[in-house]
Amino acid sequence: MPSIRRPALAAAALTAVLALTATGCGPEDDNADAKPSQAAGQDAGGGDIKIPQEIQDKLKQHGFDLDKWKNGEWKNWDRDTWLREAGQFINPIIKDFWNPDKIDKVKPPKDPSKPEDISEDQGQTDPEPQAVPAQPVKTPYDSTAPGIGMLLFSTPKGDSRCSATVVKDPAHPGKSNLVWTAAHCVHAGKSGGWYRNMMFVPNFNRTGQPAEKMKTTPFEDRVPAGKWWADDMATSNEWIKDGGAVPGVPMAPYDFALMHVKPEAGSNGKSLEETAGGAYDVEFNAPAIGKIPSLTAQGYPAEPPFDGAVQQQCTDKPTRLSMDAKKPTMYRIGCTMTGGSSGGPWFAKGKDGKPVLVSNMSMGPRPAKWAAGPHLGTEAQTIFRSMSKKWAAKQ
Repeated sequence: MPSIRRPALAAAALTAVLALTATGCGPEDDNADAKPSQAAGQDAGGGDIKIPQEIQDKLKQHGFDLDKWKNGEWKNWDRDTWLREAGQFINPIIKDFWNPDKIDKVKPPKDPSKPEDISEDQGQTDPEPQAVPAQPVKTPYDSTAPGIGMLLFSTPKGDSRCSATVVKDPAHPGKSNLVWTAAHCVHAGKSGGWYRNMMFVPNFNRTGQPAEKMKTTPFEDRVPAGKWWADDMATSNEWIKDGGAVPGVPMAPYDFALMHVKPEAGSNGKSLEETAGGAYDVEFNAPAIGKIPSLTAQGYPAEPPFDGAVQQQCTDKPTRLSMDAKKPTMYRIGCTMTGGSSGGPWFAKGKDGKPVLVSNMSMGPRPAKWAAGPHLGTEAQTIFRSMSKKWAAKQ
């Protein structure tokens, strides 16, 4: 998603440069009463795609021919057939669509955006932080960083990737199927709609092998907790209305999303949280930026000098980044992670000393020196509560 390059101090213009992931960034409008989409189905068996009746009905409702969809109609990104509103998310499982070779090779697309001035800083932007070099996360990830993984999806420009995290669900203690990421990893914003073939790989490459060794790394280490497809998705109305590439940078304060997932193959009745080995509390309306001593960003950066295979992290004291006085101020830290890390968790230390998610990777400059993430306030809490409530009796 687009980013900002050298936000100066008060009254200086901010320059949009690039996005930390792949697709777009930011919404507008301050009414984020976003509601989760209706449940999407999935399921596939044998060599054929078997779409549940519930999903067949939804596809028909939106004018899709089921046979054509199974045989590649999902590649049709015409505006008239690109579902975009909350409640329209459809993501039937296509078994083995994400095969080992494709999972290993997918990269964030090159961002074609060029610098351009966006709204001036409103007096709440602190000086640009010093770059903090990203460091590899200790392995094995299913012990040191359980529940953090890679998010894969298809866009009109091709397959792409982000990072994402399993978060705790109050309706299903210890058995969550909820995943947190960035809005620009799941929805094109004002220029389009929901991306497709959305699939999460928790604890990806658990032993931290470099990309050149992936072919010889056992698949159970590359995909240790299975493949989990999104069957429900929610993001803010602000993002759906005005999110997007460079012109959408001012919408980055609303660059967050939540999904409900289901395994591609059987999980023996176990939830994502149980299978991945962990999940994290989300702290909405976290303390003021100046009162948080440090934040740690984690994810799978995939642009040089990183190879996309190894999970990285940056820890720094957060400062403020503001592009519009009417929108929430963002967290900013020094960090050299690149594209592919978008959507990854930003952790603060909770009252019990354990990490709690307070933001997600949203944007940063090229070359990477710092990164910014949204403050998770009322808008984010609304979609979280709605999603949890909706699936409380289903799981």
